[in-house]
Amino acid sequence: MNTPAQPDPLTVAGPGRDAKGMFLCLEGPDGAGKSTQAARLVETLQGLGLSVVSCRDPGGTPLGDRLRSLLLDRDSVPMGMRAEMLLYMASRAQMVDQVIRPNLEAGRVVVSDRYLLSNVVYQGHAGGLEVGELWSVGRAAIGGVMPDLTLLIDVPEAVARSRTGGPRDRIEDRGDGYRSRVRNGFLEAARSYPAPIVVIDGARTPDEVAGRIEGEVLRVLGIGPRS
Repeated sequence: MNTPAQPDPLTVAGPGRDAKGMFLCLEGPDGAGKSTQAARLVETLQGLGLSVVSCRDPGGTPLGDRLRSLLLDRDSVPMGMRAEMLLYMASRAQMVDQVIRPNLEAGRVVVSDRYLLSNVVYQGHAGGLEVGELWSVGRAAIGGVMPDLTLLIDVPEAVARSRTGGPRDRIEDRGDGYRSRVRNGFLEAARSYPAPIVVIDGARTPDEVAGRIEGEVLRVLGIGPRS
């Protein structure tokens, strides 16, 4: 587990962040099992009687879903890395305003499949854009709303490749060199991430991964292990 320095309150806090809600995010390279684990986590938390809202990034709103189609469709219009980054940021800004912040203010648990860290890694560490610039644009896009806990699922590249069969989207179609930079970028970014983050071994069985995630989340929520 990575134990980062305490983040700057101005980075993490923002309008509505003093409410009782909890913001959880799952991150990782394609093939890490992130979306499956996010769905399992939502089911687990709902089983504990918590009010849970799930979302995915990009997407989560009518605007975000349109941008998601543009970003991931293999037949989409050509776009440069900077334009790609800004479209992701626009989708996220709308999701924060329309979904994440209102539900946190209402005291709900929000579980997001990806968030700002993915932008920093995919377009920054792997895509060649300046990482510091991405953080600056990202802070404007999210309006101070950072996850209370980020669960980074890490898998070896060979394992990730074996799990991403079938039709691939525009980002997944990028070569092995790009995917290698993505994995390394996540691990590098985790070392200085300005909010609580835990790296999970995604090469284990789905049940083992789910158990580790559940334990970390219950710890943050202040709920003891289930009997």
